[in-house]
Amino acid sequence: MIRFDHVTFTYAEAPEPALRDVDLHIPGGELWLVIGETGSGKSTLLQAINGLVPHFTGGELLGRVEVDGLATSTHPPRELAGTVGMVGQDPDAGFVTDVVEDELAYTMENLGVAPAVMRRRVEDVLDLLNLHPLRTRALASLSSGQKQRVAIGSALTASPRVLVLDEPTSALDPGAAEEVLAALTRLVHDLGITVVTAEHRLERVLQYADRVAVVEGGRVSVASPAEAMVGASVVPPVVALGRAVGWSPLPLSVRDARRLADGLRSRLPVGPVVPPHHAPDGDPDVVPLPGAVVGSTTRLGARYGSVVALRDVSLDVRAGEVLAVMGRNGAGKSTLLAHLAGLREPTDGKVTIDGQVPHRLKARDLVRRVALVPADPGMLLYAETIDAECRGADRDSALDPGTTRAAVERIVPGLDPAAHPRDVSEGQRLGVALGVVLAPAPPLVLLDEPTRGLDYVAKARLVEILRELSASGHAVVMATHDVELVAEVAGRVVVLADGEVVADGPAREVVCHSPIFAPQVAKVLAPDEWLTVAEVEAALAS
Repeated sequence: MIRFDHVTFTYAEAPEPALRDVDLHIPGGELWLVIGETGSGKSTLLQAINGLVPHFTGGELLGRVEVDGLATSTHPPRELAGTVGMVGQDPDAGFVTDVVEDELAYTMENLGVAPAVMRRRVEDVLDLLNLHPLRTRALASLSSGQKQRVAIGSALTASPRVLVLDEPTSALDPGAAEEVLAALTRLVHDLGITVVTAEHRLERVLQYADRVAVVEGGRVSVASPAEAMVGASVVPPVVALGRAVGWSPLPLSVRDARRLADGLRSRLPVGPVVPPHHAPDGDPDVVPLPGAVVGSTTRLGARYGSVVALRDVSLDVRAGEVLAVMGRNGAGKSTLLAHLAGLREPTDGKVTIDGQVPHRLKARDLVRRVALVPADPGMLLYAETIDAECRGADRDSALDPGTTRAAVERIVPGLDPAAHPRDVSEGQRLGVALGVVLAPAPPLVLLDEPTRGLDYVAKARLVEILRELSASGHAVVMATHDVELVAEVAGRVVVLADGEVVADGPAREVVCHSPIFAPQVAKVLAPDEWLTVAEVEAALAS
């Protein structure tokens, strides 16, 4: 179905190829998972399948890419649209219409599909992805996760033979991600559609994959999921747990691991051994406790027209704590962060930051107190190069020259300082935005989906930075669907549902008792309350 014949691709003015001598064959009716570190060339590989590389990106393509017998070098994306459906990392970039139902039908209109067939396909996709409640909603009013499901649905309505997805679950809550992956699996098994997907959250996708393509420095190797995990540098927690305790073969899913876990449970103490966080003075035995309130909401309410986003939300955010806000897509997480950042005026109730009303503060006074990385990190980036972006951030925040660049380098090292921020991968762009916001270290840091597009290595670097911020008395609030991030760094979890707080407590208590928000280790070792592989390793070593 898809064939790469010794393909090498180099972007215009790039010093090195993004793809190097890629030679592979993807048969029909299989689900292939593309993995690799941030910036390794995964998105370039995917875009070569539908001809965006090189027709849209420019650059030099050597070798041949064929899809269903059609060479992408001579058939541009518009001629492949009926064969290949493509969903990129940024759903907004692909939207053309204003309403969900219209967006689902748009591609079919361009392909000349009969109206009766269009109506049936729209209904099928609404059912498949549970989009019925959103069919008449304006796209601009949707959460990032809801937009991602609409983008996937829009690609599916064209009834393609190949579906290419770049980070399809990155903005989805765990429940929605499972629904989407189950739908994709049905398409593969029941209809013979070929699915090629790149994903950093391997814990979600690995168990569904037929084959894994590992991209390293533009080169691609192919293996079964089990083979790929044996020597992989980045693995999901369930595989890391198997490595730590010596299981063979390595488990690829929670179900596999639970079958092997009885012997492990007998070796573990009753309670987890929690690795201590380092306090500012370097004493590893001191864990700083949350301090004074730096931000609060009191009976906060918010609306988008007739849509109620928040209802009666009251919470305090204290210095030194890392607070995770969780909930399904559309629950109100991003809206809560926008109010704390002073970007919106409450419909009801009030918000205070350091005793001040944030939306009434002047910009220069607000940024000294609170900073936000939004779900679309590109909104923060305006310079022509990464170097200029970092220098501008140093100047705006009165930091020593090089401070922001050093912060960016900690999260996503090795970026070309002359590259445009919008020409790098989604994860690298997020790394730049995180560096810009985290470098000045304001008292309150707000992060909306801070690991979207980040590989496990970059995420580990971010966890280290967040722990340092917490230890030095800064407050961090992050809205996230990444349950593994929450397990690693959050001390407290607030769960929103339909705009209301339904849970607020210590992270271990909240997530371990949730079938949706529990991390993989907690699911494997339930009912015992273990969160991370590091905790298990510490217990076995003690």
